[in-house]
Amino acid sequence: MSWSGTGDEMPRSRCHGGGVGEDRKLGGGAIASLTGAGVLLIFIFQNTADVRFHFLFLDFTWPLWLYTIVVALFGALVWFGLGVMRRHRRRKERRAERRG
Repeated sequence: MSWSGTGDEMPRSRCHGGGVGEDRKLGGGAIASLTGAGVLLIFIFQNTADVRFHFLFLDFTWPLWLYTIVVALFGALVWFGLGVMRRHRRRKERRAERRG
């Protein structure tokens, strides 16, 4: 496949559906992520009170919005980590199947 352009536009890959006249649609994951982020923002703006925490020997007060962001980031990190572990396990299984 050759491309002869003026340098102003970039060639579009066929595997990504970037053809001229094609509608680009959001996937289910993108819609779920945007919805979750919107709900999280609404929750944060509605809950601005301070919250007192007692954990083991720690005793501290945080704004609820900050606690919500920290917990959401921690949850996203765990979710991402589980996905990485799953992909790694599947990759090892496929490699073992190829080797015999």
